[in-house]
Amino acid sequence: MFDTVRNNAKLMMGLLFLLIIPSFVLLGVDGYNRDGDRGATVAEVDGKAITQAQWDAAHQREVDRIRSTSPNVDPKLLDSPMAKMATLERLVNEEILRVAARQSLLVTTDTRLALQLQKDPVIAGLRSADGKLDLDRYRQLLASQGMTPEMYESQVREGLSEQQVLQGLDSTSWASLAQTEVALNAFYQRREIQVQTWTPAQVASKVNASDADLKAFYDKHSERFRTQESADVEYVVLDAAQLASAIRLPEAEVKSYYEQNLQRLSGKEERRVSHILIAADKSASQADKDKALAQAEKLQQELQKSPAKFAELARKFSQDPGSATRGGDLDYFGRGAMVKPFEDAAFSMKKGDVSPVVHTDFGYHILMLTDVKQAPVPSFESMRAQIEADLRKQQAQAKFAEAAEVFSNTVYEQSDSLAPVAQKLKLEVRKVSGVTRQGIQADKGMLSNAKLLQALFSEDSIAKRRNTEAVEVAPNTLVSARVVNHQAAKVQDFAQVQAQVRALYVRDAAVQMVREQAQAQLKAWQQHPEQAQLGAVKVVSRQQSAGVPESVVAAALRVDPSKLPQMTGVDLGDEGYAVVRVNKVLPREAQAAQTEQSRQEFEALWGQAQGQAYVDELKKRLKVKVMAPMPK
Repeated sequence: MFDTVRNNAKLMMGLLFLLIIPSFVLLGVDGYNRDGDRGATVAEVDGKAITQAQWDAAHQREVDRIRSTSPNVDPKLLDSPMAKMATLERLVNEEILRVAARQSLLVTTDTRLALQLQKDPVIAGLRSADGKLDLDRYRQLLASQGMTPEMYESQVREGLSEQQVLQGLDSTSWASLAQTEVALNAFYQRREIQVQTWTPAQVASKVNASDADLKAFYDKHSERFRTQESADVEYVVLDAAQLASAIRLPEAEVKSYYEQNLQRLSGKEERRVSHILIAADKSASQADKDKALAQAEKLQQELQKSPAKFAELARKFSQDPGSATRGGDLDYFGRGAMVKPFEDAAFSMKKGDVSPVVHTDFGYHILMLTDVKQAPVPSFESMRAQIEADLRKQQAQAKFAEAAEVFSNTVYEQSDSLAPVAQKLKLEVRKVSGVTRQGIQADKGMLSNAKLLQALFSEDSIAKRRNTEAVEVAPNTLVSARVVNHQAAKVQDFAQVQAQVRALYVRDAAVQMVREQAQAQLKAWQQHPEQAQLGAVKVVSRQQSAGVPESVVAAALRVDPSKLPQMTGVDLGDEGYAVVRVNKVLPREAQAAQTEQSRQEFEALWGQAQGQAYVDELKKRLKVKVMAPMPK
């Protein structure tokens, strides 16, 4: 299936170098229209459409997920055309893998799904002391994310099936020693360089700027002096955490909760078990299984008569190498640590009991319960803080559900002011100035929520000064805002920005001046290399810049090693200009441990490259089309 990938080694090497020696280009989507037709098709995979609405919803979920974990992230990055296009690319790739899994008949069994869900630490936290899943909390958790258990489990099942598409390639991908050495030598190569830099500050005093020059510069670059659209805003926040802090709990209620939930609060009971395993896994023949069962039943009958011989017989007959030498002892464990048939037997026994033969996927077991460690019972005072926090959270959730309806209705029905909702629910009307369409990070980033900003800068809000709808900016947190004063974007008068115009004019002129001087000097030095006056010798690599600007290091690494020594120029933008001479190439320096780690990383990247190449091949096979405007 992977012949196309494996037979194109040169293509793979080129793709790998794109991975390990990247040149990132920041992109933008031209013409992305938030208010366009949400039913429009933005991409197609195997004839199935991905719509604008699906794209918008997926991107909003991703933005919300990032903001919930990193509330101070710059909203402009999350709402950038590049970020949106990355979301669409992810949607396309997911659909490609979904179709490939279906066509290859790759399915996820109920058993594998159950094992995956058991590994989820969030779901594990919903288990009670007896190991059972609290289904009500499970449903509540998923409902907060807009899903039912069936939807979530279907999503996990699909994800596992999709993983199988690339697992075969991942598990068999490898890179030869020669390929590895070529890549690592190139990546870790060092170069000896000398640099001379010219900065605008060196010539700024030589720039003459008349009033006419400044006015002409202002007229030509007037957009550089345009202010951002902004607004002074009032807003109110309904927050479950704030409601919780105001809740007062009677002592009797706290004690009652302690008594009713003592078993859950006490933690897990642990049991110490010894066992004898007669191995017969699922792949064993029926004859082997019957033979193993007969041996286990014979041992069990002997132990029923002489339980004291358990350790002796375990050392002699048990086929569990981890516990046989210890007389079958497995030490203490709680619920959820063993496979279910084994756990059920262990937690149904009394101390000193020998179990009947227990069958699991590993074979046939005989158990002896050697000890029971009861969970320590915590005192009321030691649990008071946790109980009060739990009760406040529960009551706050209920109050929030009730208050949310009042909040949403009031800000809509009395849309000319936030005072009514503040008075009804005893909320504070907060104020902030200078809010732009990109938002601000004040107040835990509440005013950087994309949906709230879209409502705040709508025509209804700006022109009619109406409240926005109630917007959920975080779980159990609603915000409504209104514009108090709006400042439209405008080009500032020349007189207001004359000092700024002068500074920019001088900077731009100085940058151009040093660029011309440096390029002339570079040309002269290339004709007469012995006259070059460069800085001290430095050794640079992709890992160590030695204080040299990254753009200069990158230029030095691009110089043809067959034509050394060689000089080249590097435009540093507003920072000036640099001339760098590459004297010679030095071999990489790496300790054995670092080399081995690098080889492992290389093989991982090689596997990723093959995986991406296979996905690209699937794109052609499934006739993937992207209709959305591409970044440029």
